[in-house]
Amino acid sequence: MAFDGITTKAISDELQALAGARIDKVFQPNKNEVVLGLYINGANYALDICIDSGNYRINLTTHSKSNPQVAPNFCMLLRKHLIGLKLKNVVTFGLERLVILDIEGFDEFEDVVSKKLIIELMGKHSNIILVDETNIIVDSLRHIKSDDELNRSILPHIKYQFPTTTKQDFLDLNNFEDFKNKLGDTSKDNLVTSICETFNGFSNIFVENLVNGLNGNDNTKDVYSKISEIIDNSANTHFEIVEKNVRNKTKKDYCLVSGNADTSPFHLNFFIDDFYYNKETNDNFKAYRDTTLKLILGILKKYNTRLVNIDAKLKECENMDVYRIYGELITANLYRIENKNLDFVELENYYDNNNLIKIQLDKKYLPSVNAKRFYKKYNKLKNTLEIVGIQKQETIKELDYLESIVYELESATTVEEVAQIFDEISENVMLKDTISKNQKKSKIKKSKLTKNKEVSFNPIKYTIDGYTIFVGRNNKENDYLTLKFANKMDYWFHTKDIHGSHVILKCNENAEPTEDILYKCAELASKHSKARNSSNVPVDFCLVKYVKKPNGAKPGMVIYTNNKTIFVK
Repeated sequence: MAFDGITTKAISDELQALAGARIDKVFQPNKNEVVLGLYINGANYALDICIDSGNYRINLTTHSKSNPQVAPNFCMLLRKHLIGLKLKNVVTFGLERLVILDIEGFDEFEDVVSKKLIIELMGKHSNIILVDETNIIVDSLRHIKSDDELNRSILPHIKYQFPTTTKQDFLDLNNFEDFKNKLGDTSKDNLVTSICETFNGFSNIFVENLVNGLNGNDNTKDVYSKISEIIDNSANTHFEIVEKNVRNKTKKDYCLVSGNADTSPFHLNFFIDDFYYNKETNDNFKAYRDTTLKLILGILKKYNTRLVNIDAKLKECENMDVYRIYGELITANLYRIENKNLDFVELENYYDNNNLIKIQLDKKYLPSVNAKRFYKKYNKLKNTLEIVGIQKQETIKELDYLESIVYELESATTVEEVAQIFDEISENVMLKDTISKNQKKSKIKKSKLTKNKEVSFNPIKYTIDGYTIFVGRNNKENDYLTLKFANKMDYWFHTKDIHGSHVILKCNENAEPTEDILYKCAELASKHSKARNSSNVPVDFCLVKYVKKPNGAKPGMVIYTNNKTIFVK
């Protein structure tokens, strides 16, 4: 991300307007984030400080953050030292990604106290540090020993040391000649790299975008002038979304550009707030979905392996009648067979026109014992066939259900939808043990559906040609939509033998839907199914009164009659 030094300075310049604000709240949503509640001129603000290695930043936020019931130790310490004090100043040093909040107030004895909250935004080394008026560290969100940081320690009761850098500070330059001398000889092909490696606070994407904004004119003097313009007049700047290629994937980023596209107060802060909120929401959703999907695919693999083993046993059972025939033939011809251990016997097979059949025997046993062993093996395979046949039906049903879950996860668009799917599979008896073993690893918060329709039932809704159409988002919602919500004379749609959502067309009892609206509903059923990218997709439809749910059926599984089929092109 491009939260570089120049962005840090621009954000901090806006925060200067909050000088004099009283700190009335402190909470810590997670291990990498602290939120300060500020009050000034009758308005409340929330200052979000995040030191996550990929999303480090400081900005005002309007998005709600979780407030844990049990506050972490560092949060309690900040509450003790900061609540009731006022923000005196927001300090930056050149284009360093370091912000100091000067905080001042009175203690219980009416003595003036001064604190500093130092925010270091340095990737994986980011930190939040509270120091007293003598720069002695009171505590920090992350404790760092000198062995870890090489040249300094961040521990309570020791003096705070500023981080060092070998790069030049752009703000120390007097004119273009200084800039040119510091930069040295550089070609226009590596101008961006040279600037980023020489001066502190510039990200590659900022300099690249700046050079591109000069319409290909990468004259060093023009670049210097443009950077100076942005730094000297941060109030007349805004952020611009840019795209970058990372490992053959296009990702969105941002950088500071001149020209104020928004005159509202704190527009830079709120841009950063929205950008990272959307990014973190999307990242969390992908993490939750991928974790759940990985869990389901693991279970799906086990069931596929079980099906292979079942098919192998069934194949073995195909020859069970042969063992019965062997036993019958030996028993019927015992009077003719020598009563001694034999390798084989040849007998007339009265099941095959008395043709001779050669039966291999176990020489360790007499022919009569071999006959009993053949009968025993036959009975064992017969029982296996009966049991394994039932197991195969159950396994196929489970596989079909798991594949429907995979479809739901691939179609999910929010964390809440993934949480509802996770709830559903957690209630499955056959999956419960596996789910419980992996639940801690999955880190997915459950979001139980309630019986309140307004809370638990939120299908996708379409209005077409005056008709209202509802589409379920998961198996539980499909069940509720079809079996509870829909009327008997509404129409039900579903792709034939293909996993997908239930689609309900709401109808009046006296109004018969046209063929056109039926086809459009079928298109929606195709769109919300695994066959959404296919052509000539068969979609079954019928009245809801002909749709039933068998006892013990999995969520979303129904049977139906009196149906017709529409092929969606």
